[in-house]
Amino acid sequence: MADNVRSVSIGQIVVSKSAADVLVAYGLGSCVAVSMYDPQRKVGGMLHALLPSAANKSTIPDNPAKFVDLGVPLLLDEVLKLGASRSGLIVRLCGGASMLTSPGFKNTLNIGDRNVATAHEVLKSMGFSIKAQDTGGNNGRTAKLYIATGEMTIRTMGQQERPL
Repeated sequence: MADNVRSVSIGQIVVSKSAADVLVAYGLGSCVAVSMYDPQRKVGGMLHALLPSAANKSTIPDNPAKFVDLGVPLLLDEVLKLGASRSGLIVRLCGGASMLTSPGFKNTLNIGDRNVATAHEVLKSMGFSIKAQDTGGNNGRTAKLYIATGEMTIRTMGQQERPL
């Protein structure tokens, strides 16, 4: 069976119930990828979020999936529309690296840390626990979710791909 690679770009949600699909978020730096997968129904999805939250809380932005706080509920809605069961979902999180590590940049913005913290807060408020995560550090990652099996792999720059 050939894999059908489906790229999950920044500010995008991709969901699938096709066993041939592999959802891939390439080059996660400070961005985070949140995945949800229902092993009984073999339905999964991934969000690739850029920022923790929208600056203007009074209006919904043009692309809410760019933001962790708005994107995670949208991801849930999309996997449920494909037939996933909320109670059976496995949630994983990766990314959130600190990409600005030069002198004078320490703790400036902390977008990666803030993305991870926001993902934890939103998922907890929705009643989800995170099964596995690979977050932080100073290197970019690529995350893959295999719809056929629910396996998720991570490849950190300079390292081998490994299961998450």
